[in-house]
Amino acid sequence: MTDRADHGFAYLPPAAAGLGHIFARPKWIAAACIVALTALGWVALGIMTLGESGLADALSQLCRAPAGTQASVPLVGAMWTAMVLAMMLPSAAPMILTYAEIADTAARKGEHVVSPLVLAAGYTFIWLGFSSIATLAQVLLAWVAVLDTDVAAGVLFSGAIFIAAGVYQFSALKHACLRQCQNPFPFFFANWATSPRGVFRLGVKQGMFCVGCCWAMMLVMLAVGVMNVIWMVGLGIVMAVEKLGAGRWFTRAMGAVLIAAGAAFILSGFAAHWPGHPI
Repeated sequence: MTDRADHGFAYLPPAAAGLGHIFARPKWIAAACIVALTALGWVALGIMTLGESGLADALSQLCRAPAGTQASVPLVGAMWTAMVLAMMLPSAAPMILTYAEIADTAARKGEHVVSPLVLAAGYTFIWLGFSSIATLAQVLLAWVAVLDTDVAAGVLFSGAIFIAAGVYQFSALKHACLRQCQNPFPFFFANWATSPRGVFRLGVKQGMFCVGCCWAMMLVMLAVGVMNVIWMVGLGIVMAVEKLGAGRWFTRAMGAVLIAAGAAFILSGFAAHWPGHPI
């Protein structure tokens, strides 16, 4: 039996019909969306890194970042936005593809579905809001000089961020949000929508679950430096593995690692700034 989509492409030239089949399948659109937006984030990060240091110094900039000051609010905002695209969209791939698979099945039956681009827009909207708040927080913290690890207050603050992120890994809220991220099918089954506004709201809700799961770990970037590409990749991998269903043992193990790193930060800060310590 020929479905509606195939019948609609029967009178098109072969090339146009082929494109039509691709764009009629939500899963293809979802995959292309994830790849394109993630690539955009990493390209933007690369451009900003090169723009700050030039090609010759780019590799040396990977483990440090320009300080956030009041004069660099647009730059800091652009950095956080690029990080959201680069780090969070890959970890959202299972959720977006789950929606796309359900929508793909509905489309094959001739039912009305909304593009997964709308879902991704709602998800991204929430994380862009988070990036705006993080930008303001970084500028304020830089202004009061607690992001400078060359002073005792900065080292203690960095250690406190690591410890707080580690403790949050053991919290009930973290695991409740993580369950929603790991298994989105029941959420979509119970809240399915067929209007653009409804699907956008689904993306917003999934974005809120994701923020609830990952906000503390994302704030570790304040301690290690925004644009620190090594930490971006590492934290991005950890968050993606969590959402792929690694189990509570992995989440708790990462919490223990973060707490240990925070304690090391604080102890090193006390040692470096202890009276009589050589400068």
